[in-house]
Amino acid sequence: MNERNVKYSININFEEIKLPPFQDILIVGKNCVQGKIGLSKSFEMLLPNGFLSVEVEDERVETVFINKHILKKMPVEKVMHILTKNVFPFVSDGELIRVDFKINISIENIEINNILE
Repeated sequence: MNERNVKYSININFEEIKLPPFQDILIVGKNCVQGKIGLSKSFEMLLPNGFLSVEVEDERVETVFINKHILKKMPVEKVMHILTKNVFPFVSDGELIRVDFKINISIENIEINNILE
């Protein structure tokens, strides 16, 4: 091959990432290569005490890691109910699924009497 006829075209894209590479919820499918124990140890090193690991009895899902900030706004039972109904049916064998779980809280009709007393 003649070196004078070789041309290169290079495109580069990059962006900052945060560790762990998900912020809200990570669903670990059955037979996932990384495994719940390895992931749990990794998360504990990256963000100690930042995620709750929830064991799941489901044909598709083994474990769910939930950011504890979410659990300050909503009980784990409600989060799991939402995931079970809306996300678990789409999880395939061996998959890791990142879930963006944004909560908006709205409080209406707040009455405050004697606020200065």
